[in-house]
Formats: sequence, C-alpha cells, structure tokens
Amino acid sequence: MEGRPLILVSNRGPVGFIDDGEGGTRAERSGGGLVTALTGLIDLVPALWISAAIEDGDFRVAAEADGPFPVPGAGRDTAGRFVVMHSEVYERYYNVVANPMLWFIQHYLWDLSNVPDIRDEELAAWSEGYLVANDIFADAVVDALATSPDAVVMIHDYHLYTTPASIRGRAPGAFLHFFVHIPWPQPDYWRVLPPHIRDAIIAGLLSCDIVAFHTQRYARNFLLSCEDLLGLEVDYANLTVRYRDRTVAVRHYPISIDADGFSALATSESVAAEEATFLRRRRRHLIARVDRTDLSKNILRGFTAFDVFLDRHPEFHEDITFFAMLQPSRQDVPEYVEYVERITELVSRINTKHGNTDWMPIDLRFENNLPLAVAAYKHFDVMLVNSIFDGMNLVAKESMLVNERDGVLILSENVGAVEEIGAYSLVINPFDVEAQVEALHQALSMPRAERRARGDAIRKVINENDIARWLQAQVADIEHIRGRAVLPPHGDG
Repeated sequence: MEGRPLILVSNRGPVGFIDDGEGGTRAERSGGGLVTALTGLIDLVPALWISAAIEDGDFRVAAEADGPFPVPGAGRDTAGRFVVMHSEVYERYYNVVANPMLWFIQHYLWDLSNVPDIRDEELAAWSEGYLVANDIFADAVVDALATSPDAVVMIHDYHLYTTPASIRGRAPGAFLHFFVHIPWPQPDYWRVLPPHIRDAIIAGLLSCDIVAFHTQRYARNFLLSCEDLLGLEVDYANLTVRYRDRTVAVRHYPISIDADGFSALATSESVAAEEATFLRRRRRHLIARVDRTDLSKNILRGFTAFDVFLDRHPEFHEDITFFAMLQPSRQDVPEYVEYVERITELVSRINTKHGNTDWMPIDLRFENNLPLAVAAYKHFDVMLVNSIFDGMNLVAKESMLVNERDGVLILSENVGAVEEIGAYSLVINPFDVEAQVEALHQALSMPRAERRARGDAIRKVINENDIARWLQAQVADIEHIRGRAVLPPHGDG
C-alpha cells in the first residue's frame, strides 16, 4: 500500500457490506453525522479508514482483502481496512462497556441509587473486551504507520478511548488526534467507574497530541477531570495538560453540516414526494421532533409538556399536530426496549385524552425516513430539541437551515448546539416540564417578524460555520502543533 498522510479510526466505517443473495456482497454507505463529516476530508487527502467488521459481508471482505480494500463511492485514494475480533470480545467491548456503560455515564443517564453495579462481569468486559478490542484497533494503526510513518492518526469517539495509549507505546513519534463526539461530564460523575478504568480512559486520551470536543463546556470538563482525577498540571488559559513530559492540547470544534448539500436535498424529488403527502394532512400549527429512541433524547418529557399544553390551551385543539419521527435505537438493550414501550403508551394516552375521530394530536412514526424528516423540517412551526445531554445535535441545525415557515427552535440548555445558536432559540431546562410548556406557547404565539429574525440568525451561523470550516479548523491546529502540513499541495485537486 502506498503511503497515505491520513489514518482515520472509528468503530463504524464509511461503508458496510451485506450479502447480496448471490454469493457476493453489496456495499451500503454508513449513516450518521460522523461518516458524512469525515467524507469531506477524505475527498481532499489520501486516507486509510480503519473500522470494525460488523456485518457478515464485512468479515467476507476483510478475509478476501487481507488488508486495505477500495472504499466504494469514495475517492480513488481512499482505502478501508476492517479489524476482526471474536464475537465475544466485540459483545463485551460494544454492548457492555461502550453501550450502555460509557454512554450512560457521559449522558448522565444512570439511576445511581440502583445502577450500575460493577461486578465481575463488568470488570471482565473491560479487561477482556474493551481493552482487547482497542488493542486490535491499535494493531491495525501501527501496521499502517509502518508504511506511512508521517501520517496523522485521527481517532473518533468513546468506543476507542484506550487505543491511543496502545499506539503510543509502539509508535512514540506518531501524531494522534482524538475527537470525542458525545458530552464529557464533570469529574465527579466519572467516579461511577473504578479508579483503574477511569484513569485508563483519561490516560488513553492524554496519549494524543490533540483531544477535541464539540463545545467549550466539554473541553473544560475534560481539563477538570485531568486535574481532579489524575492530579495533573492543567493550563486553563492555553487549554493544555502536561502528561508524561508531553503537552497535550485540548480543543473544541463545533461540528456542523454540509449546508449546501443539505439544502439541495431539501429540494430533491424524494423530499417533494413526501412533502406532498405531508402537507395534505397538515393542520394550522405543527410541532416536530426527529430523534433516535435514545434515553438521552428526553422524549417522554417532551410529550408530557405537550399534554399539559393542550390542557391549558384548548384554543389549539384540532388546530395543531405534534409530528414525531423516532428511529428505534439499540433494541437489543432492555432499557431501550422499555423506553419505546413507555413512549407508545404515553402517546396513546395523550391521543385518547385529547383527540377525537377527526384529530389525532400526536402523529407518531417509528421509522428512519430521511425524505419525510426533511419534509417536516421544511414545514414545522416549532422544532423541539429537549435532550437531557447531547454532544451537538445536528437535527437542530438541519431543521432550521431548510425551514420555510419561520419556525422556532426550542433547545435544551444541555445540547452542544446551544453554544452557537442558543441566543436565537428558546432555551429550556430539559427537566423542567413547565418551562417546556411555556416555550411551546411562546413559540406558537411569537410575532412572525421575531420568528423570522431568529431563524435568519441561526441560518447565518450554520452557513458560516459549516462542515468545511469544522474540518479546516482541525487541520489548521494539527499543522500548527505538528509544524508541517497535513494536506499535500495538490490536496484541492
């Protein structure tokens, strides 16, 4: 393999392979904002993307390639490489430690009077699952660095916290960049984990040259964690940490969207088809939300607030619809199965209580239909984003970018996007149902001129701070700290 100046590492890669029913495989582009964001970077620079084999087709491609393989749909200079691990290792790494253990800690979701219990099973999942899986990822990176010793290694998200330490031990001169895409909680919440686990997580990140987050708040929480939990020297003015005679930079780069690409999607035929059906059923007022059925999304409190709103404002009866598209998430985890059941029961109760044969207050859809979601984005009056905690939340940006009705954004104060667009949104505390009821009424009663001014201001921020700027800011810091270019002179070709 020819040398590549960029090595990307994430649990899920840009494509997955499924059996095509004819003895071969078919590539499917992976969903999610991370893949979309990083695709813009691999269009500029030759890259190797290392990820886990997950689907049956992935294992077949990994075996046939026995190393890097061309990534369908990506540039000719982009290669993929699957790491393969035993199913029990992956189960412990992904479905015990990463989810729910780390996800729940980083979104403040544990009911600490009852759970978690850290027992032999959890400790074994850490030592025989998470650490083993991270070492397997590191093996692939070290192997790639043998042919590309000057490559920048960009590692992504909570699945891979100990990968950098494993790399650093074998490739001490490597330039390592880590991006945490979910919230980083305050130090005391990390005390849910035994000291040897939380210390290994932080030490793993500090094996990098740059540790990055979406917001100032999360970057500051990480610095506090380094100081409080590991007793390290922290420079809050320059956002650095001293660790093992090295200076680690801690930065924040708020992720965004491809504004031009998403605007083009909003005018596509697939969206227009959904839009026609959607508008035929539209009432005078429309509240919308689009989420995964993750506990962090705070869906139940949002519906409860709407229930109270209908109690207090009968003048809106039969004149309003709450459209909710919810994509089922992690239905192999009992807590998530129960959450979907509770959502369904609550919506049924609200619709029975307030609705009639001609009007159903909540239009609930359990599906993943991007064209329909974008149709809702274009025509809502109120978009509700009331997450308990969220790294960024791109729905807030996508929906406001393409909205055509001067819609108002209700935004949780614990969502990363609040640092950029909170000044132009109605910001609420996600646990305060009364505040959400009031925000719904304020948004629906707001004069059109104010709604338009708020929306225009949000769109200006999104267009100015798009995904290209997110990437450029990181590349600039990497080049400054490393002292040489990431992108080759022909990188724009």
